[in-house]
Amino acid sequence: AAAAALTREGGEDAFRRLFRFYRQRDASDLRGVVDFSVPGGQVFRSQLSISSVSDQDAYRAGLQPLSQWKAYGLNGYPGFIFIPNPFLPGCQRHWVKQCLKLYPQKPNVCNLDLHMAPEKTIDLWGQSKEQLRRKGSSKREPRSLLEKLRWVTLGYHYNWDTKKYSANHHTPFPSDLAFLSEQVAAACGFRGFQAQAGILNYYHFDSSLGIHVDESELDHSWPLLSFSFGQSSIFLLGGLKREEAPTAMFMHSGDIMVMSGFSRLLYHAVPRVLPNPEGTALPSCLDQALSSDLPVGSVIEHSSDEDWQVCAKYLQSSRINMTIRQVLAEGQKFPEESGTDGKGRAPSEDSQHQENSRTKRLKLNTE
Repeated sequence: AAAAALTREGGEDAFRRLFRFYRQRDASDLRGVVDFSVPGGQVFRSQLSISSVSDQDAYRAGLQPLSQWKAYGLNGYPGFIFIPNPFLPGCQRHWVKQCLKLYPQKPNVCNLDLHMAPEKTIDLWGQSKEQLRRKGSSKREPRSLLEKLRWVTLGYHYNWDTKKYSANHHTPFPSDLAFLSEQVAAACGFRGFQAQAGILNYYHFDSSLGIHVDESELDHSWPLLSFSFGQSSIFLLGGLKREEAPTAMFMHSGDIMVMSGFSRLLYHAVPRVLPNPEGTALPSCLDQALSSDLPVGSVIEHSSDEDWQVCAKYLQSSRINMTIRQVLAEGQKFPEESGTDGKGRAPSEDSQHQENSRTKRLKLNTE
């Protein structure tokens, strides 16, 4: 009722008021949050382009056949598509391991590069795995480097100072993640999508993502893809102005969001990370083992028990989100720039995020 009252108020920065509401309230106040596992109200079934992705390509990406997916839209948000966990059993583990073990490696860029010497950030996994495996529940225990990771950029590296991408700061985009993204985009009617830039966000229970719009890409005709793994969160999707009150929704492990068309440039935010609603340390979908019989050409790799123990320990208090975008249209080039170093250097905190005190260092508020 309190959230509904805030929504009805409208007026100046209704988004910020609801952000603070969900940031500060306890779990008993979440009855107004849309849950796509029990669709109804403003939620409706959305059609997918089933013929655009073969069962074989879906399997290669670690996804169920499209005929088994469920996709939903929201009244008032054209172009927004929500796909509850379409991953095959065990396949989420691959993406978690990639986000923790492989993608933070050089030449990719992470927030720790701003504060540490290059040689110190070469192998975050190697420096953290034993500490994570032994970690107890005490908050007083020192955090490993992986637990201090807040973001990683892939492909065209986002420059947090200028809020731009550039031609001279680019590294190869991971081929497995590109393939996954291309299949999801095609399923949603965007054949030809090219995964050119990725921002990986690493959240903990005290993390939030500030109110912002993803508008730095030069071409907005392609969708923004969002993949979530680990603990759950509340996602707020607003309008073209912050005065418009947002809709709150749950995101659980394996869920995919696609923002395209009208919804591509809407304000959005993540005010809270929530414990797994099943009441267990990890969602049951992450307990499932990967099939030993992977299809030919699969981009999914088996994780060793040792590696998964580290990932599972990390996810007990964390959530990982991958956002993938196409920056340039076919044949488009970046404009000539002057006065920038092109290094994609980022501030330690996202300047868009005004909700938390600047003194709360290294909280996640970047995307």
